[in-house]
Amino acid sequence: MHIFDIIAVLIFFSGLFIFINTFYLKLPSSIGLSILALLLSFIVLIFGMVFPEYHLAEQVKAYDMEDVLVRFVLSVMLFAGALNIDFGKLGDQLIPVIVLAFFGVLISTFVIGTLIYYLLDFMNIELSYLGSLVFGALISSTDPVAITKIIHRHKLSTELENKISGEALLNGGIAIVLALFFVSLFREQEVSGSLSIGSSIWVMLRELGGGLIVGLFFGWLGYQALKYIDNDEAQVEVLITMALVMVGSYTANYFNVSSMLVAVMSGLVIRNSEKSTDGESAVGYYVFKFWQLMEESLAAMLFVLIGFEMLVIPLRLDFFAAGFFALNIVLFARWVSVFLPIKLLSSSHAFDKGTVSVLSWGALRGGLPVAVSLSLSGFPGQEIIVTMTYVVVVCSVIYQGFTLGHVVRSYQNQQLQGR
Repeated sequence: MHIFDIIAVLIFFSGLFIFINTFYLKLPSSIGLSILALLLSFIVLIFGMVFPEYHLAEQVKAYDMEDVLVRFVLSVMLFAGALNIDFGKLGDQLIPVIVLAFFGVLISTFVIGTLIYYLLDFMNIELSYLGSLVFGALISSTDPVAITKIIHRHKLSTELENKISGEALLNGGIAIVLALFFVSLFREQEVSGSLSIGSSIWVMLRELGGGLIVGLFFGWLGYQALKYIDNDEAQVEVLITMALVMVGSYTANYFNVSSMLVAVMSGLVIRNSEKSTDGESAVGYYVFKFWQLMEESLAAMLFVLIGFEMLVIPLRLDFFAAGFFALNIVLFARWVSVFLPIKLLSSSHAFDKGTVSVLSWGALRGGLPVAVSLSLSGFPGQEIIVTMTYVVVVCSVIYQGFTLGHVVRSYQNQQLQGR
């Protein structure tokens, strides 16, 4: 089986799942895909046990998906997410959104990483503290597409909707950049044999500082090209943005800087630069639709991929038990990471009663954590990280997705009583 066969299988199942969910299950896409991915995992496992002669596990294991996931899938999804962040539309909510996203991810990462480290040590499962921080960062990433679609079903205040959607969009990029920064720290430690403060600062300056500079350059370059076209040729704009992401990822890899940060900064610069000559965004409508479709299609393929990835993960009860414990830790860390920044900001910004509950429970996990966990080939502890990510993402999307409506209605009742 060639790599193109693997891609064909992923696209086939993704299309099948979206069709089944759209016309039969009729659930929010993230919830429906999670349920179908869960079923696929069981079917694939049973098929592998009944027909071992097909060697499904060996075929899946034969392909290293790291380059495809890191240099294409993650870059595309983060660029698409950044392209949707319009700082101008956030208005007065810009500062709360940035504080919630940035400090929220940091708090969540270290709370999850620390608790997971001691939990796994207690369960006699080996994972370094740096590996625990990698998991803490990647699982702190939330799914803006799923959150926005579910939230729009309920009539919430514009301020709260802006906080939720804006924080979710920024959150993903920050969390993934941080997770891969910890991976770079680990690789630096492997090369040098130890990790000093100086080497940590060097990695941070190289990865994040370099990624910031390269991302700003490609964002400016892309904006100038799009401004020149001025929404006249949609296909040219699409090709330019695609080339921007691909070349940006290649350049970041060549200079050994963060390709994820390059993708995020490119999208942010293009979206938030000055408007074109007719007052509209330099990015045309069809370009936004194209990248939205790319993001949702890749997210669907990632859910299918993690279903097949269960073939190569040891079916250890303690790994899955750790995943269910991790789910509770992730929910607790999310509450802390929302509560503390809001408490800090409450003296200068108004927050409705119940905002903490909605922001905490509305943080559904999606395709980004799955992609990062699957890209960690050769990283010690990848199997436990992938297993915990699988459990947390599937349970989070299904459980929180089905119950988020009750939390939102409780919030709305509190607002009515307050009046």
